[in-house]
Amino acid sequence: MEQRHLGHSGLRVSRIGLGTMTWGQDTDADEAASQLVAFADLGGTLVDTADVYNDGEAERILGTLLDDLVPRQDVVLATKAVARRDEGPFGGGASRGALLTALDGSLRRLGVDHIDLWQLHAWDPAVHIEETLAAVDAAVTSGKVRYAGVSNYSGWQLATAATIQRSKPFGAPLVSTQMEYSLLERGLEREAGPAADHHGIGLLAWAPLGRGVLTGKYRAATPADSRGATTHFGPYVEHHRNERAARIVQAVVTAADGLATSPLSVALAWVRDRPGVASAVVGARDTGQLLGSLVSEELTLPSAIRAALDDVSDIELGYPETRLS
Repeated sequence: MEQRHLGHSGLRVSRIGLGTMTWGQDTDADEAASQLVAFADLGGTLVDTADVYNDGEAERILGTLLDDLVPRQDVVLATKAVARRDEGPFGGGASRGALLTALDGSLRRLGVDHIDLWQLHAWDPAVHIEETLAAVDAAVTSGKVRYAGVSNYSGWQLATAATIQRSKPFGAPLVSTQMEYSLLERGLEREAGPAADHHGIGLLAWAPLGRGVLTGKYRAATPADSRGATTHFGPYVEHHRNERAARIVQAVVTAADGLATSPLSVALAWVRDRPGVASAVVGARDTGQLLGSLVSEELTLPSAIRAALDDVSDIELGYPETRLS
């Protein structure tokens, strides 16, 4: 699998990443082990999790698999903090105390002495960003974190944080921003994408398959064995089921038929090779689904098909927005 530098940093990640949001809920420990081995065997390195995924169970499962199944040094281990874990004074948020408490908890559950990429899961309006970033600096200086990034930051938030870090003599630079990005969700192209490009920050695309809708499985109905049929993921999938999405999905299906491949591969190849994207992070309920995603590694979209998909999924930009090229 191709490895790409994350922004202007020296950190390299596989251009398809393994997401673990379902681990500990829809995906049990045995199935998670199978996914990790299959992913690593095909050259995948970036494994993304978070401290709140299923109350920390995703991190705990991943921790039991490192070294036993896949050498720790072969994995770019990424996790996140900020989201509310409990109601205690340090149970969530982006204060110094909450972040460093969260980091220690992640290290304990993962059974490691450092995190390769530690990400701020969201902007916390209740805490001054200077305090938040000071905690990031402390985590990197301590050796518990190698690289730092953010997730779900708007353009102005990302630019503010990046500028503060660059202004410090020894500030830990932000190397990544993880955002929802797919043919169905191109909103980051308005401001967050240009901000990342300007500051040399790499894009990690979550939900590159449009929360599963771009696979085409939801065109006629909701399959009984799909995420969309569950109570916990139903609203998540429903977010992208509308008339605009239906037109885009049909274009993806048509492209897949012409290329003798799957809609999944077409949708994933499109976002994987967008400007600034270092890796597209895919999640799967089982190993079969994951292997279906990894097949896309063999596909490069012809320019005419890419242009057609660009056109059908295009979003409106207005003053003073600019388009990435």
